[in-house]
Amino acid sequence: MANWVTGNVVEAKFWTESLFSLVINAPIKPFTAGQYAKLALEIDGERIQRAYSYVNAPSDNQLEFYFVIVPNGKLSPKLAQLQPGDELQITDEATGFFVLDEIPECQNLWMLSTGTAIGPFLSILQEGKGLERFKNIVLLHAVRYHRDLSYLPLMKKLEQQYQGKLQIVTVVSREHAEGSLQGRVPALIENHALEEAVGIPLSPDTCHVMLCGNPEMVRDTRDMLKNSHGMVKHLRRKPGHISSEQYW
Repeated sequence: MANWVTGNVVEAKFWTESLFSLVINAPIKPFTAGQYAKLALEIDGERIQRAYSYVNAPSDNQLEFYFVIVPNGKLSPKLAQLQPGDELQITDEATGFFVLDEIPECQNLWMLSTGTAIGPFLSILQEGKGLERFKNIVLLHAVRYHRDLSYLPLMKKLEQQYQGKLQIVTVVSREHAEGSLQGRVPALIENHALEEAVGIPLSPDTCHVMLCGNPEMVRDTRDMLKNSHGMVKHLRRKPGHISSEQYW
C-alpha cells in the first residue's frame, strides 16, 4: 500500500500552452535515477493519482516533474493550476525498473524518448553515477514542434559536461527545424539517418537501447530494431538489447 506524504510546490514552469514542470519539496525516501512516483490531488472528494518520472537527480532535494496537459484529463489540468505554496500528495517511495542497474554490459547506450518521457533520462544523466562503463551515450528527444524541446538548454549543458561522451539528437516530426532530424523515430532507424547523424552503428554486439515514450513509439521502434537490426527485448532471465517504459 502506497504511503502518501504532502509536497509543496516551489516553482511552476510553463514551457508552452500544454507543457509544464513542477518543482516541489516533499519528505520522500531516496530513489534511483529513472524511477517514478505517484502524484495526486483530491478532486471532488476523490484522490486522483497518476505516475510521473523524476526529472531531477536523486541527489537533488528539489523534486521536478514534467507534464503535458491532457485535454479533459482528470489530473493534469488541475496540476497545471498549482502555484508556489500549493500542496499536492506524493508517494514517499519511488518504483520502477527503468534504471541503469538493469542495463546489461554494452559499449554504447542509446536513450530514445518522446515528449515528457525525456524525464528519466535527464535524471540519470544529471546524477551521472553508473555511466562510466559506457564508451558512448546517445540521448534522443523526439517532439512534434521545436518549441516542445523544453529541456534543450539542459541537454546541451549535459552534452558539454560529458566532454564528448554524450551526443544529443533532437527530432521534430511536424515541421522543419534547423539542427534537428525530421520524422518518426522508427523511420529514422529504418533509413539509418539516426546512425549517420551520430556516427555510431546500432549494432546488437555493442549497443543497448532504452526506449521511453508513448506506447505507439515504443512498440514501433522496438519492432523496427528487431526486424532491421536483430535486437531483442531485454529480460532479466534472458539478456537482450532493448529496455522500454511506456508513458500512459
